[in-house]
Amino acid sequence: MNKRWLVSPPVDINTSEQLASELNIDIVLTNLLISRGIKTFEDARLFFRPDELHLHDPFLMADMEKAVIRIEHAIKNNEKILIYGDYDVDGTTAVAISFTFFKKYCNKLEYYIPDRYTEGYGISTQGIDYAAQNNFKLIIALDCGIKSIDKVAYANTLGIDFIICDHHLPGEKIPDAIAILDPKRPDCEYPYKELSGCGIGYKLVQAYAEKNNIANEEVNCYVDLVAISIACDIVHITGENRILAYLGLEKINNNPSIGVKTLMEVAGKVSNYTISDIVFLLGPRINAAGRIDDAKHSVELLIENGEAAAIDKSWLINVKNTERKVHDQQITEEALAMIDNDQLLIDRKTTVVYNENWHKGVIGIVASRLTEKYYRPTIVLTKSNGVMAGSARSVVGFDLYEALCNCSELMVQFGGHKYAAGLTLLPENLEAFSNQFEKVVSSTILPEQLIPQVLIDAELRLNQITPKFYRVLNKFAPFGPGNMAPIFISKNVYVSGAAAIVGLKHLKLTVIQNDSPGFSCIAFNQAEYLENIKKDVPFDICYTIEENVWQEKRTIQLNIKGIRFEEN
Repeated sequence: MNKRWLVSPPVDINTSEQLASELNIDIVLTNLLISRGIKTFEDARLFFRPDELHLHDPFLMADMEKAVIRIEHAIKNNEKILIYGDYDVDGTTAVAISFTFFKKYCNKLEYYIPDRYTEGYGISTQGIDYAAQNNFKLIIALDCGIKSIDKVAYANTLGIDFIICDHHLPGEKIPDAIAILDPKRPDCEYPYKELSGCGIGYKLVQAYAEKNNIANEEVNCYVDLVAISIACDIVHITGENRILAYLGLEKINNNPSIGVKTLMEVAGKVSNYTISDIVFLLGPRINAAGRIDDAKHSVELLIENGEAAAIDKSWLINVKNTERKVHDQQITEEALAMIDNDQLLIDRKTTVVYNENWHKGVIGIVASRLTEKYYRPTIVLTKSNGVMAGSARSVVGFDLYEALCNCSELMVQFGGHKYAAGLTLLPENLEAFSNQFEKVVSSTILPEQLIPQVLIDAELRLNQITPKFYRVLNKFAPFGPGNMAPIFISKNVYVSGAAAIVGLKHLKLTVIQNDSPGFSCIAFNQAEYLENIKKDVPFDICYTIEENVWQEKRTIQLNIKGIRFEEN
């Protein structure tokens, strides 16, 4: 599939030249810094040297003092506390941190993870009833609760208090809880708004420790779990999140907690983790427990202190992940066949597919895969509790949630945001919904939004890629939303030697440009370009720069994101 190549707008040349002189680095690198809002030597120093000293005071968050006081009261009066968290990576890591920390100071502490299928997302009536039946007086809700007005009101009638730690956008009203920790509250002056749900739980632990003179080490030991939540919940890796992700990766790579360590071993990689490695190796395994069975298995692993038990729990989760992959592959193949054999579906600007036998736990993953394949707003539905339950995914720039709002009369319920959503509808409304969704999207989506894009940061000559250039570029990590790995474009490069297909659909080649040295390249899923690559034919490439390690030898490699010939 062809992609749009978009080049970032230029930055102020005078600012860039001055910063390049002060830092003694290539001006291309200072352009990258400025595009990230880093314009002074001091900004660059803080960016290149993330430090826990630069984390914000947790008591700047609205209601933090109230939350800590209520927890202190519960512990002093021997009340039972229930740590309640969502079933995804963000929720389970948040629960693991809060439970492990407060367990040291409270002997009447339990945790609760709602069942994905019987209770659904967020705070459930069943969870509150469990708390009431077991005499819990305080629930600390993590990664959920900001819109649970009715549920918190119900808990209040039962004499149960709530502390809510959430990072989702509040509605017009917020629940009547003892404390609501959410930087996105309009009245919250906390300096950084993009923390993960686990990150907010971490700030609560940090605040309690600070007020009770507990050593920093008792809090810092959980930063690997915070980094995992940041990576897997796809929050911005800027500001405070970038510091937490940096510190968390350091811990993962040098001294991970026992549960993380054994999960890394099961995943087949035990060192040099990046944010991408967390997303693709650790995250799916932690998530698989809740998708296939029970998310409590993930929490049990992450709070485990014994290595032998942690190994057993890691292998259990790995088995669940294998099951998840089987369902994922099977459903994806069935959905692709369904589309390819239906001209109406092929010609549409949306994809809506349904099969009552598809596993509900993986339809979100399948929706993402279909979106990657056809690049259009996509909904995958299955049958659940007598209705159709679906996951929806969008493309860059198109507001999926707004489109669903224009189909609301045909759904039982829906929720989500610009790029991802969940929904339920009655079986008899499927055809009408599918047609209405297509009508809404077709009338509002721009033609260019149906073509995937590559956002290019800067043009680069290959001879600018030196070991020093790469060392400085590597200090931009950790990479992720808000701080993506820079993509460069080099024009009129030539292949040196022979290009070859590896792994059936990947392209491996070496490129040169004028008097530059040759650079080894890998182009994943781009084998179709092989027939056009000839020794005397110039072409353009866009790519990220990475390090390839083979038999303990380290070399700079270009990871090609796109290839363009003159006629294109």
